[in-house]
Amino acid sequence: MSASLFGFFGMVHHTIAIAIASATAISNRTQPMRALSAIGTACALALAGCQSAPEKEAVAPLVCPPPVEKPACPAPPSQPPPTPPQPPVDYRGKLAPASWMDLPGWKREPVRPALDAFVRSCTVLEKQDPWKGVCAGAQTLTAGTSEAEIASFFELNFDPHQVVNSDDSTAGMVTGYYEPLLHGSRTRSARYKYPLYGVPQDLLVIDLTSVYPDLKGRRLRGRVEGNKVVPYLSRGDIDKDPAPLKGLEIAWVDDAVDAFFLHIQGSGQVEFENGERMRVGYAEQNGYPFRSLGALLIRRGEIPPERASMQGIKDWARRHPKRVQQLMNENPSYVFFRELPRELPGPIGSLGVPLTPERSIAVDPRVIPLGVPVYLATTFPNTVDPLERLMVAQDTGGAIAGAVRADFFWGFGDSAGSQAGKMRQSGRMWVLLPKGYVPPATVAP
Repeated sequence: MSASLFGFFGMVHHTIAIAIASATAISNRTQPMRALSAIGTACALALAGCQSAPEKEAVAPLVCPPPVEKPACPAPPSQPPPTPPQPPVDYRGKLAPASWMDLPGWKREPVRPALDAFVRSCTVLEKQDPWKGVCAGAQTLTAGTSEAEIASFFELNFDPHQVVNSDDSTAGMVTGYYEPLLHGSRTRSARYKYPLYGVPQDLLVIDLTSVYPDLKGRRLRGRVEGNKVVPYLSRGDIDKDPAPLKGLEIAWVDDAVDAFFLHIQGSGQVEFENGERMRVGYAEQNGYPFRSLGALLIRRGEIPPERASMQGIKDWARRHPKRVQQLMNENPSYVFFRELPRELPGPIGSLGVPLTPERSIAVDPRVIPLGVPVYLATTFPNTVDPLERLMVAQDTGGAIAGAVRADFFWGFGDSAGSQAGKMRQSGRMWVLLPKGYVPPATVAP
């Protein structure tokens, strides 16, 4: 896992106006009707006493109008149960359809190394229906297949999609990482006194995907304190004396700054005095976001921006040994390691396959699916020389957040470290997806 490492979002109420018709009042008709009734009674008495009087015209009986019925009020509409509040979608960007003509420098560099890296990805991807065919095809390309034939394989089986940021821009930052070599021991001594810890048993990793699908790929870390889940120990808590994680050490190294940068790289090798080597890789993390020490030193005026590389930070640490631990504590993120088989061809990335030097990159999986081929157009560290080649997304990192954002894996050792430490370039990216495969819809903010 690259760490160049790790880093969360209403209800609309509808009201219905109900108009109620009023019943027509009839009390204003009752007094005239009583008067008319009295007149009719008097006339009847007069007629009974005067039989010889001429017959008068018959009067039609009065009929009261039926009462106006009061309309029944409609029952109030039933209210649906309230929708539980959902976290807002964390919109990072999208994949926009593109053409092969859009890829600068396509086929200028060999594609065989990228094919080999992609075949490693297929051990994971081939379990998904859209990838079964292209993975089967990739595995048939033998060592004797020409570069032109391999390039045609990608053109015939994949469609490019440009990676677009949330603000619709298409450029982003490309950094580098590598697998460092540290010097250490399996036991503590006066020289080897800085620990590399395994995963603590009290570290809780909580996956909320089943409740909030938008949190896919994101987990909460913490520990139980009484009847509450609280944040896990920060870097400053873990490194204090007495050590709260004593007994979990898998190795001890001779340099605190090298150990700190191992946390940032996510994997490395520890060489013992007898020449034996231990390969260690990312196992877990304490749940805190990564904070850049280079950016912190720039803000404080300790180093100029052009010196904010790994080499520049290490140089500052050598000149200020008494302030090193305080500075490192400013980054609360802490990585726990596991020992890996020594025979592996490379460190294990987040996809679960060995990384390939100069062909594997770390990406934000919320935009770019892990395992896919990615065409990267950037420049070599501290130059304007084009670095345009087919890569494979096989890793993630706490500081790798956003659509057009990549961490370029340079490989093992000091030479790779020199390139990785100074790489901070602008770049563009295209994802290759199987023909006919429609990437998941991206929800705008």
